[in-house]
Amino acid sequence: MARTRSLAWSQLKIGILGVGALALATMLILAVGGQGGFSWERYALKTRFADVKGLKSGAVVRIAGVDVGKVTDVAFVQDVVEVTMEVNNSHQQRITDQSRAMIGSLSLLGEPIIDVTPSSQGRPLQEWEYITSARAPGQIADVTEQASQSLEQVTGLMKDIRAGKGTVGKLMTDEQLFTELNALVANAEEVARTVRQGKGTVGMALNDPQAYRRLNASLGNLQEMTRRINAGEGSLGKLLNDDALAKSISSTSGTLDRITGRLDRGEGTAGKLLTDQQLWDRVNALTARFDKVLTGLEQGQGTAGQLLQDKALYESMNTTVSEMRALLSDIRKDPKKYLNVRVSIF
Repeated sequence: MARTRSLAWSQLKIGILGVGALALATMLILAVGGQGGFSWERYALKTRFADVKGLKSGAVVRIAGVDVGKVTDVAFVQDVVEVTMEVNNSHQQRITDQSRAMIGSLSLLGEPIIDVTPSSQGRPLQEWEYITSARAPGQIADVTEQASQSLEQVTGLMKDIRAGKGTVGKLMTDEQLFTELNALVANAEEVARTVRQGKGTVGMALNDPQAYRRLNASLGNLQEMTRRINAGEGSLGKLLNDDALAKSISSTSGTLDRITGRLDRGEGTAGKLLTDQQLWDRVNALTARFDKVLTGLEQGQGTAGQLLQDKALYESMNTTVSEMRALLSDIRKDPKKYLNVRVSIF
């Protein structure tokens, strides 16, 4: 009986060790297969997509290409698909409200996974909060769609060309345009031949050594002028290089600005004339009256007008003035003849 109890206890210890080993192996498999550690080391997050591209539960969750968790559930919520995932707690600071969740793939044609962009900005997401979803760039579907659009555009372009639309289409289908283009090419060849023969201004400039020397001399003069300007010689050189002249011009410009400002504000006689409507109306009325007086003088109205226009009156006044001058001359010569004063008392 004692031997029987000993064997039973040995078997019991072996059983306990076996169960413990199996439990430990199970925990290790779950820890390694979960990409996020043990269950108590993970927290849950959610996101939503319009199309999950065949994503299934158990798919890998990555942050910047590093496995950090797995997808635990994929389910419809109204018209979108809600994805639940578990991520290791150590990466919580990297997943914020600025992060984005995208559908990626393990390889070029591999199964879909969740790619999360890390972000050091924003607030870290807490358990069961939602990561904003985004469309992953450079997907095969995008490339196929762009290629399809490009093929449609090329097809439309070929149809337009065959229909004779646009410059290329007209060139391909319009016989008259082709003839004109052929004539243009022929004329260009003729012009090139004329130039090679030294005819015309361009031909002479290319083939005449004297013309080349004159052009070279002109370029030399231009270089000399540029050198003098850079050296501050001459009026233009001083204008570009003399600081005192520049300051003087700047001061003059400032003075003109001040004068213009005073005119705009209506200061001074000229400013009031430009801005005071009442003063302008008075000046305008005075000018109108002056024009009226000049018109009357030209038409011979009034004494001054008749004096300017009536020749007889002018001659009469001229004669009178001459006689007055003669009378004054006689009085000066013999004042007693004309000034005889008698005083009588009683």
